[in-house]
Amino acid sequence: MSFLPLQGIRVVDVTTSLAGPYCTEVLGALGADVVKIEPPGTGDEARTWGPPFQDGESTLFLAMNANKRSVGLNLRHGHDVLLRLVERADVFVQSLRPGLAEERGLGPGKLLELNPRLVYCSINAFGRSGPWSSRPGYDPLMQAAGGILSVTGEPGGPGVRVGVSIIDQGTGVWAALGILAALMERQQTGRGRVVDVALYETAVALLAYQITGYLASGELPGRWGTGFASIAPYQVFQTSDGELMVAAGNDRLFAALAQAVGAPELASDPRFVTNADRVRHRDALSELLAERIALEPSEAWLDRLGRAGVPVAPVQDVGQVVAHEQTQASGILQQLPEGMKLVAMPLLMGGERVLHRSPAPELGAHTAEVLAEAGYTEQEIGELAAAGAISLGLDR
Repeated sequence: MSFLPLQGIRVVDVTTSLAGPYCTEVLGALGADVVKIEPPGTGDEARTWGPPFQDGESTLFLAMNANKRSVGLNLRHGHDVLLRLVERADVFVQSLRPGLAEERGLGPGKLLELNPRLVYCSINAFGRSGPWSSRPGYDPLMQAAGGILSVTGEPGGPGVRVGVSIIDQGTGVWAALGILAALMERQQTGRGRVVDVALYETAVALLAYQITGYLASGELPGRWGTGFASIAPYQVFQTSDGELMVAAGNDRLFAALAQAVGAPELASDPRFVTNADRVRHRDALSELLAERIALEPSEAWLDRLGRAGVPVAPVQDVGQVVAHEQTQASGILQQLPEGMKLVAMPLLMGGERVLHRSPAPELGAHTAEVLAEAGYTEQEIGELAAAGAISLGLDR
């Protein structure tokens, strides 16, 4: 039996790019009816982000917009249409540039007056207040401004962007969490709530232990490559044919690692007895371990360290991850009936994977369907299309 706790919840989605679409994709996977509002003719800007493309559509867009229906709607000329949809909705999510929602009559005050039970979620770059509140923002800008680039990369080298859109997707998850909490509160109060999330604040929150350490010590955290400032050895080592991440996070595990690499004396070396000692002498320790690990292939070390109980993992590329038995066994790669394969939700409920319910929609494919549900007649829909307020896409 599918896990669809949000079945019956209608979400009006006025977001683009990644953070907002990922939020609403999660809500859709949990059963919500997500109506994605897109500009006629162009749609969500992410539709053009590529290559790679599949059937002319950006794979990035396809990955973030499953479980939705698309309505082609001009926010300026179709304002009354949007208000009618919001009047019947449970959740409204927007990621318009700062001030634009209010300028278009779509601010929280206006929409909550129209629909007091509405959960209104605003996703923006830097938040509603502060000197940067009017600035636009994308994931790499937030990794830079939020401090993540300062702790990512090799020691002494330039900052490196995290290779996934960690800020966008992280903000999307926070938005979904806030919306779910507001929906729970509404069950008790009967009233909606305004939910605000910001990309910048997600970046700052991800630096929680680095910031706490800085506030306690006054010392700025640095870049450690694949290593970790507070634990050693906790890094990638080269083998004779690849790379392995080794995480000996305590004294017992370090002793087991020293034994496994054929150097048990390292565990009693005064430089390496405790984790604090190993952190202070990480360069010397890393060099000693690297010399030994480089002599044999990855599979040999995976077997030996695994039997010794030392946490270890191969550094895999995306193709290897997709093909790996663990990935296949998890069921997280979902084959949709339409022939597309997507990454499902990293969530099991009662032992059952939370799956996507439909692929990303064609632009405007559900305009007539959704407007008919909102009470528009076929003639009215035709007149709106003729006026350029809506686009009908594939549902003509």
